Amino acid sequence: MEQTYSFQTKLLHNRHKYDEGTGAVSVPVQHASTFHQTSFDQFGDYDYSRSGNPTRQALEEAIAELEGGTRGFAFSSGMAAISTAFLLLSQGDHVLITEDVYGGTYRMITTVLNRFGIEHTFVDMTNLHEVASNIKENTKLIYIETPSNPLLKVTDIQGVVKLAKAHHCLTFVDNTFLTPALQRPLDLGVDVVLHSATKFLSGHSDVLAGLAVTKDEELGKRLYQLQNSFGAVLGAHDSWLVLRGLKTLHVRLQQSSRTAQLLAEFLQEHELVEKVYYPGLSDHPGHVVHSYQSSGSGAVLSFELRNEEMVRQFVEQMKIPVFAVSLGAVESILSYPAKMSHAAMPREERMKRGITDGLLRFSVGLESFEDLIQDFQQALEKAKATIHLSRINGL
Repeated sequence: MEQTYSFQTKLLHNRHKYDEGTGAVSVPVQHASTFHQTSFDQFGDYDYSRSGNPTRQALEEAIAELEGGTRGFAFSSGMAAISTAFLLLSQGDHVLITEDVYGGTYRMITTVLNRFGIEHTFVDMTNLHEVASNIKENTKLIYIETPSNPLLKVTDIQGVVKLAKAHHCLTFVDNTFLTPALQRPLDLGVDVVLHSATKFLSGHSDVLAGLAVTKDEELGKRLYQLQNSFGAVLGAHDSWLVLRGLKTLHVRLQQSSRTAQLLAEFLQEHELVEKVYYPGLSDHPGHVVHSYQSSGSGAVLSFELRNEEMVRQFVEQMKIPVFAVSLGAVESILSYPAKMSHAAMPREERMKRGITDGLLRFSVGLESFEDLIQDFQQALEKAKATIHLSRINGL
């Protein structure tokens, strides 16, 4: 009887735990772009690295196993994975999509897919009635982010899947925020899981990568044909970096999520914070749904200050986090969605979705909780004092 391991152990002990040829406890990095064929009539497993590479395949098999799928695919970025998956659609098809979706996905939908005759409707995916009422005869895909970026809205995955199957639609889930360590959409009936592996899966701000996983073999074959045709594949060395990052995924997420919960509770009580968005808070919309479809709340939270002026002063006073695009790294990352992740979204559209000029997103790293709290406290107080002083001087 084959031994069944926990997720934590599977991160380290899988088919690629060591190289069978040498015993090396690290997947070999195979940089070759082409492969010699020993037979005129029958080629080997690899012929050209766009079509298949041993190092990339190791990563693809690893993510497929972790997500509970049959086929994994590694791409040159998260948007390459998303864009290639969208190529499963055809002219005249219609997509339903989470309204506060990542800005890059918003841009792909509104400025690229529309040029190819693919229609779209943004909906509040937390409202199943709204989802159902917007499904059309030509709807072929329902695209979910849960928790969403940056408002951490929670979608009932199984509820949407039931609607999709009743109308013969595909379902995609962007699982970047939680990873298979905390949420496994394929087990809930989703067709394609997508990741920006740049984030938590690699975890060290040193690689750009995207991943996709399918459970259905036929759908996997179709996605492979698109990957091979479109060609935005992940290089061997970057594949190795993601594989290395995966080994510490569980402990990184465990630590960062614990700190995120404490930080969210602290911010919720602070007088200068207007609102906190984090699924681990009991009053967060969708908290109950999130608790039964995932095993943790993740390491990303968002919070709202009074206005852009307060945000500017607060950011200038923070010492520990880097102020940057991206998330999911060992270092904490503070981001301003209005000018970073959602810069591609017009202000009117942002405001309509609740992505205000006072909103900040915080990806919790591995720093001490006490140090982070102290940094937040001093930055908030100094921001308040600076604004108060400037207003006095202005008078």
